[in-house]
Amino acid sequence: MNCTPHANSYYAASANNKQLREKLADNIETDVCIIGAGYTGLSSAIHLLEAGFNVTVLEAARVGFGASGRNGGQIVNSFSRDIDMIEKTVGVDKAKLFGEMAFEGGRIIKNLVAKYNIQCDLKDGGVFAALNKKQMRHLESQKALWEHHGHLGHLELLDESGIRGVVDSERYIGGLLDKSGGHIHPLNLALGEADAVESLGGQIFEDSAVIKVDEGDSPVVHTKEGSVKCKFVIVAGNAYLNGLIPELQAKSMPCGTQVITTEPLGAELAQSLLPQDYCVEDCNYLLDYFRLSGDKRLIYGGGVVYGARDPADIEAIIRPKMLETFPQLKDVKIEFAWTGNFLLTLSRLPQVGRIGSNIYYSQGCSGHGVTYTHLAGQILAETINGQAKRFDAFASLPHYPFPGGHLLQVPFSALGAWYYTMRDKLGI
Repeated sequence: MNCTPHANSYYAASANNKQLREKLADNIETDVCIIGAGYTGLSSAIHLLEAGFNVTVLEAARVGFGASGRNGGQIVNSFSRDIDMIEKTVGVDKAKLFGEMAFEGGRIIKNLVAKYNIQCDLKDGGVFAALNKKQMRHLESQKALWEHHGHLGHLELLDESGIRGVVDSERYIGGLLDKSGGHIHPLNLALGEADAVESLGGQIFEDSAVIKVDEGDSPVVHTKEGSVKCKFVIVAGNAYLNGLIPELQAKSMPCGTQVITTEPLGAELAQSLLPQDYCVEDCNYLLDYFRLSGDKRLIYGGGVVYGARDPADIEAIIRPKMLETFPQLKDVKIEFAWTGNFLLTLSRLPQVGRIGSNIYYSQGCSGHGVTYTHLAGQILAETINGQAKRFDAFASLPHYPFPGGHLLQVPFSALGAWYYTMRDKLGI
C-alpha cells in the first residue's frame, strides 16, 4: 500500500496499532457513508452502529490522520465561543440547550473509553491558567456561567498558591480547575474508536479519498477505485476536505497549530512540573497548552498559522514559549515537532447543516474540537435516526464568509489575531 503516512509526531511513533486498512476497490451499498475517519466520523459511526444502521467510513489517508490524531490531547468542555456568547446570538431560551450540550462531549469520550476498553492514557483534570488580573476575572465569570448551566461540583478557582500546586511556573497568577476535564493520547483514542466501529460491524477503508458525491435520493460517494451507494452521507473531513464540497469552503479557513514533545523527563522532573498530572491551557487569545504524556514527556503546543502553511522550523516557534513557562527545561532535548490543521470559522462556532435531504455535515471546531466532535457525532446519528432537535439548534447558528473572500481571509485574520495578542500582553 502507498497510503499517506501520519505526521511524524510523538503520537504516531507511540500508536498502539500501526496496521493499514484496505482501500475501497469495489462498488458497495450501505445505509450511511461517512467521509473522514477522525473524531466526528468515528463518533457518528459508533452511535449509528449502536442504533442499528449499516455504516461505511471512507478515509483519504489513515484513521486519525488530521486534527484528531495530532492535537494537544486535552478534554476541554464547552465550545470555542462560550455559552454566554451563544446566548447573545440565539437568545436566553435557545441558549439553554447549548448549555446542556456544552459538557457532554467529554462524557461521551470517557464513556467510549470505558465501554470499548480504549487504551489512550486517559487522565482526569484540566486547568485554565490566568496570566493577569483581567484573565482571572474572566475565569471567575466562566465558573459562574458554567455552574449556572448545570456544571456543578467540578470547578475550583485557584489562587496564586493554588496554581503553583498544579503547575511549577511563575507565569500564572491563578486559574480554574475543571475536574471533569482531562487529557488523552489523541491518536490512540481515534484508533480505539476505529476498532470499536469494526467490532460493531462497520467498515473503514483507508487510502480512499472521495473525489465526487452524487446527490439524490440514493447518494453515491465515489473514490478513485470504488463507490458507495447509500441512504445518507455524513461529511466529516473538516480541514482536510480539499474543496470536495465547495459550498462548505467560503465560510471557513484551515489554520495550522504547532506541537513539540520533549524527550522522557523522568518521573521526578515530570512530577515537579505538573504535580497533579493535569493538562493546562492559558487564557490568551492565541493560547499555549501543555501536559505530560503517559511516558512522562512534556507535550507543548501553541501558535496559529493562518492558511495552514507548514512552518519551516516548528521547534523555533514553540520551544521559546515552553521555556518562558518552564525555564528549568533549557537543557532538555525536543524529540518531536509537528503541525496539524484545524478549521476556523469567523464566528468561531461550528458549522452544522444539511445539503439536500440526506447529506449532513459538521465542521469548523475552531481549535476546540476534541470534545465537540464527539458530541457532533452523536447529534448527527440522532438526526439520521429521526431526532433533529439538537442538530437544528446548531444548524440555526448564523455564519458569515470571511471579509475579502479567500484572497484576504488570511491577512485579515492574522491582523485580528495580532490585535488580540497585544491586548493579552497588555492585560486589557
